[in-house]
Amino acid sequence: MISTTLRTRLLGLGVVPLFAALLIAAAADEGTKPFDAGGLTFNVPASWKSVPVSNAMQKAKLKVEPVKGDENGAELIITSLPGAAGGVEANVARWEKTFKDKDGNQAKAEIKKVKGQNVDVTAVDISGHYTPANFGGPKQPDQPHARLLGAIVLTDEASYFLRLIGSEKTVTESKADFDKLIASMKSAGK
Repeated sequence: MISTTLRTRLLGLGVVPLFAALLIAAAADEGTKPFDAGGLTFNVPASWKSVPVSNAMQKAKLKVEPVKGDENGAELIITSLPGAAGGVEANVARWEKTFKDKDGNQAKAEIKKVKGQNVDVTAVDISGHYTPANFGGPKQPDQPHARLLGAIVLTDEASYFLRLIGSEKTVTESKADFDKLIASMKSAGK
């Protein structure tokens, strides 16, 4: 804490407003850490911890701890592939095939276009009974109440696919953080 005398002197020099502005800026970034997905950078909550990837296609995986009252958390899976990698529609369709609605039909994703810092992002939201696809790794158990928040970014150099997937309750509580992640996205190639 700054003493009253020092604060008065600093205020007279115009230092306190500058110092306050710096503290506010630091507080805005407090709790996040930068992440580089090999040409696409963004900020993730500091509480999301890196864990080993489960297959060669994954660039990185971050664990999101479960929220209170939830058994399972979620994970952010980051994949980067050269070129268009099938495009947006094909990848959304592939993600939809892993979800069933309450009637047992394929779930339909909500899709919207949003802006990152200098990239266009296709945001994807799907909920339902999740049956993980098996890409050569160990078989993962089904999750009856799951949610996926996805982000697809296509650049001239590569395609980036981010999936925050797991317990519907934890993913729902993490949506604001995921939206901030998308807003912070920046391509090095632009």
